[in-house]
Amino acid sequence: MRLSLRTASVSLAAVALVLTPGYEAVPHARVPADERAGADPFGAACRIRVTDSRVTVYCHNPYPETDRVSLHVECARWWDIDTDSAPVKAAPAQTVRLTGRCWKEVADVWVSHRREG
Repeated sequence: MRLSLRTASVSLAAVALVLTPGYEAVPHARVPADERAGADPFGAACRIRVTDSRVTVYCHNPYPETDRVSLHVECARWWDIDTDSAPVKAAPAQTVRLTGRCWKEVADVWVSHRREG
């Protein structure tokens, strides 16, 4: 019996899927496992959007402890002033919006988190 090219490729793909090892979740490399297990969950999840020279960040805090978030914007041009926002309280189950900008291009954006208290 002669196999067509299509049947052979489908058979090969099926064998490859069966022989592929399963995905195992790998713990985060920066935080040791013993520290993660004992730590209380904390920190708002932030989404960063850069549009031209403007930055908008939405941070949602799903945890019961207030998170003080700050926006940090680094501009690409040496003469453009980098900015750091004042801390904003993200209370439990609250979403906050932070904005910033450069005159020209944005080089880097990040959000810092701090526990209130």
